Amino acid sequence: MARPLDGILVVSIEQAVAGPLATCRMADAGARIIKVERPEGDLARGYDNVAQGESSYFVWLNRGKESIVLDLKNPQDFATLEVILAKADIFVQNLKVGVLDKIGLSREKLRATYPRLIMVSISGFGEEGPFAHRKAYDLLIQGEAGLASLTGGPEMPARVGVSIVDIVTGMNAYEAVLEALVLRARTGQGADIRISMFDSIADLMSVPLLHHIGGKTPKRSGLTHPSIAPYGVFKTRDGYDILISIQSDREWRILAGDILGNPALADNPDFATNVERVAHRAATDEMVQQVFATMDADHLIAALIRTDIAFGQINDMAGLLRHPHLRQIEIKTQHGSVKYPAPASIPSYDFEPVPSLGQHTDKIKREFLSHDAD
Repeated sequence: MARPLDGILVVSIEQAVAGPLATCRMADAGARIIKVERPEGDLARGYDNVAQGESSYFVWLNRGKESIVLDLKNPQDFATLEVILAKADIFVQNLKVGVLDKIGLSREKLRATYPRLIMVSISGFGEEGPFAHRKAYDLLIQGEAGLASLTGGPEMPARVGVSIVDIVTGMNAYEAVLEALVLRARTGQGADIRISMFDSIADLMSVPLLHHIGGKTPKRSGLTHPSIAPYGVFKTRDGYDILISIQSDREWRILAGDILGNPALADNPDFATNVERVAHRAATDEMVQQVFATMDADHLIAALIRTDIAFGQINDMAGLLRHPHLRQIEIKTQHGSVKYPAPASIPSYDFEPVPSLGQHTDKIKREFLSHDAD
C-alpha cells in the first residue's frame, strides 16, 4: 500500500518522547527515518525493561526507524551527518537550546546550505526568554504551565497519568511538518519550525485560563468537569463506578425524567440550566447519586443505553486490555515481538521493527559515503 510520505527522508537527533513521537508518525506514514544516536543511545532506551527486556517507551515510539551511532564531537562522524543531511527532506532535533550552534549546525548554516530542508526544533520553553536554556521534561512543564494545578483531587496537585506534554508537543511537530511539506510543494522552500513544550500545553490551558481571567479560577475536582454538571463518577448499588456526561439541558430533562424519575427537575430554576447545575453542583450530584445507589450496574447501564445518555466505566489496565474496541499492533524487537495499542489513524500498515542501538550504522555509512552516493 502506498503511503503519504513514501520517498521522504528524515534525519532525527532525538531523545525521549516528543521528538521520537513526531518521527514515529512520519515512519508510519512511509518516511524513512534515520535516527542519530550518541554512543550510549537514546536515553529512553533505559527508562524500563518491561517490553521483552526493552524499554516500553522506546518500543512504542521507534518502530520503523534506522539507528546510526554518531559522536558529533568526532569530525569524521560530524562529516557523515552533513552528507546525510544533504539528502534529507526533514531534520528533527530536540537537543538543548544552543547545542546545534556549538556543534556547527546553526539554523543560518542549514538554511543556506539546504534551502529545501524542513527543520524542526523542539525545546522546553522556546529559544528566547529567561527559561530558554533550562532543561525541561514532561512533569516540569505540567507544573510550569498550570496543568498539574488542575489535575487530581482537592487535596493536592497530580501528574497526568501519561507523558501528555511530550505527546502533545510531538503531535504538534508532526502537524507542522505536514503543513511545511504542502507549502514546500508549492514554493520549493524549506521551513524553520520551532515547537516548545510550554507553548504546546499553554495552548491546551486556554479554557481554564479564560475562566481565571473571567474571575472563576478552576479548582481541582477529580473526576468531575469544571464547567458541566452532572459530569462525573457515581456508584451503583453493587459497587460499580459509572461515569455520566450530561452535555445539554435537553439531556438533563431526559436524565431527570427517565432515569431519576423526577421530571420536575427540568423546570426547577436551580437545576434547569447547566449554569445553575454547576452553581448547585453538590445538590445536583447528590440527587444523581441517590438514584444510582438504588440500581445495580447492569440495570443502570441498560437504562442509560435506552435513553442515549453518555456514560462510561473506569477501567484499569486489565480492563483496557479486555476492551472490545482496543486495536493492537505487533512490533518486532531484537528480543521478541511486543503488542500494544494501534495508532489512531485508520490505515492498517505493516509496521517495521524497532532498531537495536546502532543496528544500521554500517549500512547507512556505506550508502551515503560511497562514491555512488552523489
